[in-house]
Amino acid sequence: MAQNDDNQLKKIAGHAKEYGFIFQSSEIYDGLSAAYDYGQNGVELKNNIKQYWWKAMVQMNENIVGIDTSIFMHPTTWKASGHVDAFNDPMIDNKDSKKRYRADVLVEEYLDKIEAKITKEIEKAEKRFGDTFDKEQFMATNPNVLRNQAKMDEISQRLGNSLETENLADVKALIEELGIADPVSGSKNWTDVRQFNLMFSTEMGSVAEGASKIYLRPETAQGIFVNFLNVQKSGRMKVPFGIAQIGKAFRNEIIARQFIFRMREFEQMEMQFFVKPGEELTWYESWKEKRIKWHKALGLGDENYRFHDHINLAHYANAAADIQFNFPMGFKELEGIHSRTDFDLKAHEEHSGKKLQFFDSVENESFVPYVVETSIGLDRMFLAVLSAAYTEETLADGSERTVLKLPAALAPYQVAILPLLKKEDSGLPQKAREILAELQFDFNCQYDEKDAIGKRYRRQDAIGTPYCVTIDHQTLEDNTVTIRDRDDLSQIRISIDELKAKLTEVTSITNLLRKL
Repeated sequence: MAQNDDNQLKKIAGHAKEYGFIFQSSEIYDGLSAAYDYGQNGVELKNNIKQYWWKAMVQMNENIVGIDTSIFMHPTTWKASGHVDAFNDPMIDNKDSKKRYRADVLVEEYLDKIEAKITKEIEKAEKRFGDTFDKEQFMATNPNVLRNQAKMDEISQRLGNSLETENLADVKALIEELGIADPVSGSKNWTDVRQFNLMFSTEMGSVAEGASKIYLRPETAQGIFVNFLNVQKSGRMKVPFGIAQIGKAFRNEIIARQFIFRMREFEQMEMQFFVKPGEELTWYESWKEKRIKWHKALGLGDENYRFHDHINLAHYANAAADIQFNFPMGFKELEGIHSRTDFDLKAHEEHSGKKLQFFDSVENESFVPYVVETSIGLDRMFLAVLSAAYTEETLADGSERTVLKLPAALAPYQVAILPLLKKEDSGLPQKAREILAELQFDFNCQYDEKDAIGKRYRRQDAIGTPYCVTIDHQTLEDNTVTIRDRDDLSQIRISIDELKAKLTEVTSITNLLRKL
């Protein structure tokens, strides 16, 4: 995957629309910015990703349970969490183009360009030295790499300090000193940087005069924190234990772009793990290891993941790291693992007047647990899977195909049932539908009898179906079918009686879970 490859992202977005994965929201009305609808294949892939996360997080851990909390919450929730006063992004406008940007993102994109220079230096050296190339030594000694790395570190440090101290004037000064131009117009005529609250507000009540202002939740975590005691007591949970949730969240992003990477309505998969104070950093390291293992089990390429430790921590955290994925636009955050201390529960205690503590019967003491959070954007995960799977190939016979090499367990359809002929009098459609009726109990199947078999194979390749089962005249004679493998194009003959066992073996989500 090339770094900052806009063309690749456009190809993926085009493919996603053409094959029913993702559509622009309200497209017939010229669309709504940064809002997308998941099509018939997209929703299946999305549900499979959710299932993989939920099974790994809840089903495979006896001390983690799941909940599903309301999008609407009491407005004091967001005062306690700090979102009313501090959930802001630094905003800057270009006076000439009238375009609005996140000031920190402009600087981060500048840093991406420096990082691309470092990557280029490394790639050139790899070609020059071949097998004898020592990447670590090269990065530690090459003057160009060291100079660029020092520049990146200096800019990152300054940006972090300015944001932490809310020195917005210095953020603008940094943008000007680096000569950052508006990506649209090339203009460097910037306004001052100012804070912009990201929460969507609305009113709850039957008449406007009596309505109270509430917010669409900007994260799912707070629904877990306010239910800490409900879950702990009703489930007789003992610390350490976790609460998991998958749900929608809403942020009025200043600039939402890069397809489904940054949206105003998105879905999160979060788990808050409650631990004894003093044990949080051990659990933090443990969850970092568990989460990267979950990602790598999908086989999207270990080289496409890296950890990025936060230098400037949020006020509530004592450790934080991102798992970054190599998207078409470079390495970007996919999942966050944070040690949130006891900030959230204590803040809700203070604002609600209710105790949110765990009573340890062994030690005979109550305490406010510390929290280790794992939080992953479902839409970003979808884009990561799609980006890694999207492949353009030239085959041995010179023909070309576009194929989604999706993990078999995540594919929208695990198997396509294809009768060689459509004619009813051939007996093939009837036999194919018999097989379909039996397999539908265990697999998501697609039945396709239109066009030549080669065209049908290409269609299934394009939506990522890992296996095609073809029913031909020999099937009627000896009860065998042909299974075609999407990735290596191999074909094997197998008895219909063995079909279910074979497909289970190669497509089951259990295969992924066993790697964890």
